[in-house]
Amino acid sequence: MTSGLARSSIAICVPVRDEAAALPHLFEAVEALVLPAGGTLTLCLLLDGCRDDSARVAERYRSVARPRVHLAEVDRGMPNAGLARRRAMAMAGGADIILTTDADSRPAPDWVEAMLAGLARADIVAGRVVREGGVASLLQDRVERYYDALFALRRVLDPVGWEAPVTHHHASGANLGVRGCVYRTLGGFAPLASGEDARFVDDAGRGGWRVRRDAGAVVRTSARRDGRAEGGLAHMLRALDRGSGVEVAHPADAAWQYRMQAAARGAFRDGTIDARTVPIGLTTDHLIGVARDCPNAEAFAMRVVPVPPGGMRPVTLALAEVELAKLSDAQAVAA
Repeated sequence: MTSGLARSSIAICVPVRDEAAALPHLFEAVEALVLPAGGTLTLCLLLDGCRDDSARVAERYRSVARPRVHLAEVDRGMPNAGLARRRAMAMAGGADIILTTDADSRPAPDWVEAMLAGLARADIVAGRVVREGGVASLLQDRVERYYDALFALRRVLDPVGWEAPVTHHHASGANLGVRGCVYRTLGGFAPLASGEDARFVDDAGRGGWRVRRDAGAVVRTSARRDGRAEGGLAHMLRALDRGSGVEVAHPADAAWQYRMQAAARGAFRDGTIDARTVPIGLTTDHLIGVARDCPNAEAFAMRVVPVPPGGMRPVTLALAEVELAKLSDAQAVAA
């Protein structure tokens, strides 16, 4: 599946802020990556106002690294994950394939291979992030299992040809790959303090680009509680440590959206868009008006389907798990 991309220029882009202790582990993982014959790899490190020895550690690695290493430094400002990642990605220039991870992360040896295989079918690949080290968060593990199961139901109700055989739910800058031409067309990451990765993936779907959530492309990342981005993984883990209550949208409401997205996708593809084939409460004229501005069925499905008529009802995680199991069992029987 990687044959068409095997000779690609590949850039791995990493924002770095005060990560002198973590960088050697990242560099060890980069050295262990299996690379396609004929491809070229460049590691792009954006030193985001580092006050520790990150620059010295990176310079030392550059002198012995297997891939080409590009370094850039910017003055220290307020923490802004989106801006830092945007600057790191800009260092990729005209690379065919752009991958990104975090400085406290370690891609699996087959990460590049898995990303290229995914990008042979899709425009963007969001890989799985596995937390390691730090204090275990059983509640976070439970939340992630729930959302993984919910996304699996999504692809049963609304299957697409570019999806991975084994999926997960998350889109994280710690494990993301994109065709370079697509990244440049989308205009890059928004300069958000946090959540820039989810925004990028959401915007891509609404633009009609194929997003693949591939559990086979793995990056291991720190489960530390002193993360660099407010609102990021460390912030969420601290909230769970404090016993913050977990509520999620009722899975039946999410399932309604998935079914309607499947209906919208099929109607766009078949040229049968009207208020009966896409029963979401909009008139046929409204539906056709939205479709007129969409380049393909993916864009139409992502743009036109609203929240359910009764809204997204918040429920406890425990209730959501029970209801999701019922939905999944019913779907298995129907199949």
